[in-house]
Amino acid sequence: MSVPDPFMTPDPQAVAESNLMDFARHAGMADADYAALYHWSVTDLEGFWATVWEYFDIDADTPYEQVLADERMPGARWFPGATLNYAHHALRNLADDAVAVIALDETGSCYEVTASHLRAQVASVAATLRELGVGKGDRVVGYLPNTPHAIVAFLAAASLGAVWSVCGQDYAPKAAADRFAQLEPTVLIAADGYLFNGTAHDRRDAALELAHALPTLKATLLVGHVGLPWPAQPYPSLVVPWEDAATRTEELTCTPVPFDHPLWVVFSSGTTGLPKGIVHGHGGVLLEHLKTLGLHSDLGTGERLLWYTTTHWMMWNLVVSTLLTGATTCTYDGSPAPLAKPDTLWELAARHRVTVFGTSPQYLLGMAKFGIDPSVHDLSSIRVVGCTGSTLPASAYPWVREHVGERVLLASISGGTDVVSGFAGSAPNTPVWAGELSAPHLGVALAAHDAEGFPVVDRVGELVVTRPMPSMPLYFWNDPDGTRYREAYFSVYPGVWRHGDWITVTGHGSVIVHGRSDSTLNRNGVRLGSADIHDVVERLPEIAEALVIGAEEPDGGYWMPLFVVLAAGAELDDTLRDRICEAIRSGASPRHVPDDILEVPGIPHTRTGKKLEVPVKRLLQGTPAGQVVNPATVDAPDLIDYYARLGAERRDRSA
Repeated sequence: MSVPDPFMTPDPQAVAESNLMDFARHAGMADADYAALYHWSVTDLEGFWATVWEYFDIDADTPYEQVLADERMPGARWFPGATLNYAHHALRNLADDAVAVIALDETGSCYEVTASHLRAQVASVAATLRELGVGKGDRVVGYLPNTPHAIVAFLAAASLGAVWSVCGQDYAPKAAADRFAQLEPTVLIAADGYLFNGTAHDRRDAALELAHALPTLKATLLVGHVGLPWPAQPYPSLVVPWEDAATRTEELTCTPVPFDHPLWVVFSSGTTGLPKGIVHGHGGVLLEHLKTLGLHSDLGTGERLLWYTTTHWMMWNLVVSTLLTGATTCTYDGSPAPLAKPDTLWELAARHRVTVFGTSPQYLLGMAKFGIDPSVHDLSSIRVVGCTGSTLPASAYPWVREHVGERVLLASISGGTDVVSGFAGSAPNTPVWAGELSAPHLGVALAAHDAEGFPVVDRVGELVVTRPMPSMPLYFWNDPDGTRYREAYFSVYPGVWRHGDWITVTGHGSVIVHGRSDSTLNRNGVRLGSADIHDVVERLPEIAEALVIGAEEPDGGYWMPLFVVLAAGAELDDTLRDRICEAIRSGASPRHVPDDILEVPGIPHTRTGKKLEVPVKRLLQGTPAGQVVNPATVDAPDLIDYYARLGAERRDRSA
């Protein structure tokens, strides 16, 4: 099979000057192309990751005994003996007067936080947390928008060896509590509200409700972000104003912790039951993010990254890690495309000379669909447009070239909350093929496996990783024997990580992602839990049962319908549709509101009562019913044909 012509080839001078080639020279592989570097990185894990450690000058308080003590998955042990701290590395690489964080919002206003000010705030909040009883291993949680407050709070917690978790304020208090209560946190940090589409959303009552749902709290830190006064109301624990916590004069000290000490808990989307808490460690995140941002994105001193994200998407965690490289990170509070000025992000990128601009496929497709032209702004500083969250169709590539920049690298990336990093994407020295990810990331032994567990090329298979990555989860929260962790990733192919994506590894080394093979909802790059929606909707007296699915469409779009079975005597009219949407908006978040609400005669289940979310999704996408599910295993087999017809009718209408 002939290799297709790439959409873009790397500029030789940019390649020669990149961090990646400097790293290759450091490794004694000055003449190696990406394929050679990648082969080395996955066949000699110890040599590769030891070189990453050396190249980025990891400052360990005690040295490691060996790189990889046990390669088995799950349970690989990286850099035993080493002690370090993520926060120390995040705060060490910027000169005092350099800009560490630029705080942006949809109104266009901004302020800058210098490295010296950031270190001072982190030291102050860390001292406050310590006085409130927070120590190594204790949990600190944030109910916060994407602002510098969240970065300061996270780094303060990490500096103490405490464990961090954060959730955006568009989540209802119950949805946030479903996550945080599992952690039994010591301190909650909450903002008064957030901005979105021209409105300052008041979350003061929501913060109080969340605090009452967390009985282990010793204190709540109250952040004044949108300027709403905090009323004098009884909180279940001590209340500390953010201004008091963050303005003390303190000396910053970072507690050394083992390489695999918990850094943060990020949550799965809760497809069934409560969201699963995924625990990552200080050292694994440090090395993986330095590799991803420093080598693949070529970030370093003088660079600036702006990536639209919420605090509960794993991209927020990666955005914070920009600081590890010595580059400046931008926070953004608001809609990615405010109605009043939908090109706001491009304008901000131009004004602040952003070099790496990150977004989602839906954002780029929306810009093209509504005729928005970013090139009216001076985007000459942008050298990379990163894109992740779902599959980026080939049609978006020419649009970026024409409207952002001819030599801009469009870096489509696929990764996951599970490893809080990327599996495949691009690098400064990889060609770009439209609709494809240029290559697996360094150190990621990625393959496509067929049903029997054999690797396949130029055929669709399951995305698997056959050798460990440092940022694979340490464990799931409240999973003492590791059963849920093993079932999540290692039950299909024992000893091999199965991620839940359909991919093709091409003969020319690129990766094509076809969508989720499980039932996780993934709208605009934010993974959502169907359980959050079902829980809210099925409380309404008119609804007997509900099922939500998210289906990737051939044109790059994403359809998220909600199917409802009505209670006797109920009618699905506009009034009920509005009530359902409002219940989801207030009980889960605005992002959970479906694209369509459709009445159906029933929801299919397994014989043990589990909703058939993945089979319904595949039926709607056009997979033949015989390849989706065995009717003998379904409680109402006639519903399989019903959903197959529904999918066919939708495709006929859109043809």
